[in-house]
Amino acid sequence: MSKHDFAPAEFADRLQRLRASIGAAGLDWLLVLHPVSIRWLIGQDTKSYTVFQCLPVSAKPGKLTIFTRGTERAEFMADTMAEAFRFYGGAEPEDPMQAFARFADDLGLRNARVGMEVPGSYLQPSHYVALKAMLGDALVQDSSSLCTTLRAVKSPAELDYVRRAAEISALALQALIGAVAEGRSELELAAAAYHALLSNGSGLPASTMNLMTGERSAFALGSPTERKMQRGDTGLVEIGAARRRYTSTLGRQWTLGPASKRLRDIHAVILEASDACLAEMRAGARAIAAHEASTRVIARAGLDQYRAHTTGYGMAPGFPPSWGESPNLFGGSNDVLRAGMVVSVEPAVFLPEEGLGVRLIDNVIVTDTGFELLSCTPRDLIQVG
Repeated sequence: MSKHDFAPAEFADRLQRLRASIGAAGLDWLLVLHPVSIRWLIGQDTKSYTVFQCLPVSAKPGKLTIFTRGTERAEFMADTMAEAFRFYGGAEPEDPMQAFARFADDLGLRNARVGMEVPGSYLQPSHYVALKAMLGDALVQDSSSLCTTLRAVKSPAELDYVRRAAEISALALQALIGAVAEGRSELELAAAAYHALLSNGSGLPASTMNLMTGERSAFALGSPTERKMQRGDTGLVEIGAARRRYTSTLGRQWTLGPASKRLRDIHAVILEASDACLAEMRAGARAIAAHEASTRVIARAGLDQYRAHTTGYGMAPGFPPSWGESPNLFGGSNDVLRAGMVVSVEPAVFLPEEGLGVRLIDNVIVTDTGFELLSCTPRDLIQVG
């Protein structure tokens, strides 16, 4: 993504809404640290998330200054909405915390009320500790939800990217199924899918592909290996296509030859669980209601002990290692669905003792009256050969 992917007015609206949220939270500044939040605000799309970077946003109007390493200087200046830049390191290593301390003093952060995002995968523990020590009493709250809440509801332009990603993921699944044959390895199947993704306009997905065959289908999150398919095998895959990082995932299951009765029966349960989950999806509904509707179906079939994965979650314009965001469809969730959210629905069971697992993955856009199903691929168990 870059600043060219959305109209300047859309970036301006995002910033205005975030400033209002910062003020309403009683803060002067928010330290934006999550790469998805930063790209949402200024359009950055670099690897700078692998090191320390920060976009301080004031509750009051003012220039947006990005603090990041000098290695990405050209990309930030050419492709983002940042109005000013503060770089560290680049040609030679530099302690980002020492450089940020000087920047913090220039902004007056130590004498303000500051909130901070705390993104687990992107903020190193040592940097978190250093920031807390640096800001002291000025750091008054973990404000991770401020930007997340705003960006969870997608604009019409964002939803168009998601819809295109869904179309691409369907093409990738079609290519994968076309490559299924006895003696073909999981890696070869993944290669067919990745080729279809990239050749149809997807960027590299934020998360690696889950693809398991045979007895490995009991793995909840298995990467493709050199294992070769044999007649009688089942296989399941999660494909994520990313258009301008806006991701849509698709999960389907196939068999090489006729499916066993056990597999057909479990797949029917998961399909029913998915339908039950979808029936609860609408703006204003509690996310946990969709989760509980799905798990009731699975429990009634005597398979509840084999659940090993969330029922679903929100889809972000992700950076490695994840494309997930709130809302969350699992026990204890307090999230409420809102129109414009993109949610993955993916009930599953995995039975290690039988070397068998079943998962079905579909994405939806939440609407005022229900949902828009993004998946354009039949949800049946696919038989090859």
